[in-house]
Amino acid sequence: MIPSDLATVVLQTNVFDAAGAAEVFLLARILFGGVLAFMGLNHFMNVDEMTGYAEFKGLPAPRLSVVGSGGLLVFGGLGLVVGAFPVLAAGALAVFLLVSAVTMHDFWTVDDPEEQQNEMTAFLKNTFGAGAALGFLALGGVAWPYALGIGVF
Repeated sequence: MIPSDLATVVLQTNVFDAAGAAEVFLLARILFGGVLAFMGLNHFMNVDEMTGYAEFKGLPAPRLSVVGSGGLLVFGGLGLVVGAFPVLAAGALAVFLLVSAVTMHDFWTVDDPEEQQNEMTAFLKNTFGAGAALGFLALGGVAWPYALGIGVF
């Protein structure tokens, strides 16, 4: 019988041993992180429009918020794609996505049905994105295949 703490170690080191698991995980990182990085680039390409929206939503320092969140999305997304600082990247993305879901996409305060639907869709996208980021965070302490493998944790 294997002691439970040793069984945990064995499970953690064999996470990607199943056939194709490493490749599927890489694809998940590319799809998730790549889309978030692209969204971050969009913040920079449309900084004036996004600043106006952030201002409308009452964010303090709206332009700085747009640029800062764009940087977080780019670096966090690319961090997951290449496997660099995965705990920091995934954790920062999860927090950002949850906070922005509530502060920027507060559909429950919108009266116009069409705009309410748009905000609800954005809220739900951020919420399930946060769930995915938390999944990557849970695997942050395991060596990732096809990754740079650098980090602080």
